[in-house]
Amino acid sequence: MKKNFIRAGFAVLFLVTIYLCISILSIKSRHGVNQSAGIYWQPKDSVDVAAMGTSHVHCGINTGLLWEKYGIASYDYSCAEQPLWTTYYYLKELYKYQTPKVVLLDLYAPARFKDDYQYDFMAENVYGMKFSLNKLQMLSVSVEPQKLSQYFPDFAIYHSRYDDLEEEDFNSFFWDIQEKEAFKGYTPYWNKRPQERINISEDRNDGLTPKSEEYLRKIISYVKEKDSELVLIVIPYIMTAEDKRTYNRIAEIAAEEGVTFINYNEYYDSIGFDFETDFNDESHLNYWGSCKFTDYLGDFLSYYDQIPDRGGQEEYESWDENARMIREELKHYEEGKLERLE
Repeated sequence: MKKNFIRAGFAVLFLVTIYLCISILSIKSRHGVNQSAGIYWQPKDSVDVAAMGTSHVHCGINTGLLWEKYGIASYDYSCAEQPLWTTYYYLKELYKYQTPKVVLLDLYAPARFKDDYQYDFMAENVYGMKFSLNKLQMLSVSVEPQKLSQYFPDFAIYHSRYDDLEEEDFNSFFWDIQEKEAFKGYTPYWNKRPQERINISEDRNDGLTPKSEEYLRKIISYVKEKDSELVLIVIPYIMTAEDKRTYNRIAEIAAEEGVTFINYNEYYDSIGFDFETDFNDESHLNYWGSCKFTDYLGDFLSYYDQIPDRGGQEEYESWDENARMIREELKHYEEGKLERLE
């Protein structure tokens, strides 16, 4: 009996050691890994609005503001430069844990990135997702076979990060559950870089690649099967005529499929953007721009009767904490204590 207890103790110690090593060494990133991993810490079926797509989402949709002003429980489940075929498998992962009333899908990626494989931020799209058949299927359409070893298995990639460890790596354990629940994906930029406002006139509709169109239609079909409302959007940035060619085609597909499509680049004045102060760069809103856009978006979402006002509900306290954390980050910026995200 004593030997069995000793064996069990060593087994427990071994498992705890493995857990600590994985928690510390695993890659963390505010460009997508944290957003992907964070969905697993959300209370089951608590997210009413899921925003998906590229970094335009988690830099442009302020989950704290949506909560405080509209009582909307939202989550930015997005990743830098995420192509639609990756988004499709993220969507399937999402529905394992959540049943959102509305799914927002930003469509910057298919407008800007045309290759069938997107590697610049591929690692960001992979490391936050749990191992599953769904993840393997995602990898099969996102990574060419000869490059698979660069992204899978995760531990083989990050196990030697000892020289790269930072303070954040030691704040990612299960006992930090309250902070993990409070993170809703939103990751604001704090730079103010003036941008030139450009008026685009483009009628061509030949910008969407066959692979992007295939997965856009798969996403539309999947969300319909789940009886959620899908809203296709373009979060504001400095759009080009080439981008507009893609959005023209997406508008046609949306009309065919009976889903809403809104290119918010056509609503600069209604949103109230100041091109001197509201952009981090030509591709992203900064914190102040995201607040203006989120307020405008929240007003639109308030017309969906299926989205409840969760304000004051006890089981949604993590959204209160999320709003508090964002206010605290703003305070740190104003005091000059914030390390700016690039």
